[in-house]
Amino acid sequence: MALILAVIAMLAACSTAEGSNVRAPVAIKEAAGSPSCTATSRLIPSCGAWWGLAPEVFSGAPLDQALHSAESRMGAAADVVHVYHRGSELFPTSAEIRLARDPARPRLLMVNWKPSLDHTWAEIADGALDARIDRLAGYLRRTFPERFFLTLHHEPENDVDESSGSGMQATDYAAMFRHVVARLRAEGVKNAVMVMTYMGAPNWAAEPWFEDLYPGDDVVDWVAMDPYADGRVEDFEGLVNKTRKEYPDWPGFYRWMQARFPGKPVMVAEWGVFERSDDRGFKRAFYESVRRQIKRYPQIKALLYFDSPQAPRGDTSFDTGSGADRAFTELARDPYFRSTPVPRP
Repeated sequence: MALILAVIAMLAACSTAEGSNVRAPVAIKEAAGSPSCTATSRLIPSCGAWWGLAPEVFSGAPLDQALHSAESRMGAAADVVHVYHRGSELFPTSAEIRLARDPARPRLLMVNWKPSLDHTWAEIADGALDARIDRLAGYLRRTFPERFFLTLHHEPENDVDESSGSGMQATDYAAMFRHVVARLRAEGVKNAVMVMTYMGAPNWAAEPWFEDLYPGDDVVDWVAMDPYADGRVEDFEGLVNKTRKEYPDWPGFYRWMQARFPGKPVMVAEWGVFERSDDRGFKRAFYESVRRQIKRYPQIKALLYFDSPQAPRGDTSFDTGSGADRAFTELARDPYFRSTPVPRP
């Protein structure tokens, strides 16, 4: 632990170095990327980072319509599309497959799956959903051989119940994750790139059980966080390295991930910027900070925006606020996010 804290302290010192509201469609600007930049078998881009989003969430629009609308609004195509499934749903759906296999512009899928809302993690780890997992595995073998990102029951922190026998302790989560991955692999699913997704909030990281959530390096390919720019976050650094005076020992998620998982790529699987009634230019300024600061965080290899007019804590649509639309378009078109082409099916 002392060694990790020392490494965190060193990384912290390094990482702190230094319109219009009309939603008119913007021409999508494509970039071919560099032929020398490629993706590994774990979908790690060799140059820059993937750019993606969950499009127009809670708007009621079908996925393909929502994505094309969002891409038009931001004037750029997405590398990664973040989609959500639960229970016995089979994925990817036909719409998701069409987007992934678009001959003009293929996209990677980031599938977010909660295997059950009725069974505890301990029950799943003990095999209660094996038939469901096997059915999904068969569907994937027949339907979608392409590589895709898969995360299981994202943001588990606020579902942890450490009471004895709850079946929802942090160790139960780790066992559930391991069991599902092992079962999928045993049933022939070799193309799922596994992502462990944390909330990215200091209060949960301070819990004594926090480290017990991690399922193990052999079943996790990427680590991810889902931070949002609330009233105490001013720029990208503050987003990915949230600290709070109430938790003085917490260094921030990116710094912790650097020290805890030095060999794994980091994904910002959800991020969003809320409206500020007293600062209509905040979204614009925030997106500009991302563009200035992203290269300080080379372990971040994917940045997926949560675009929603009705997110649980506010409006995270990227093109509201003075000048936000232009700033987001400039960010989405930045060469850092356009350097590695998405692998074609």
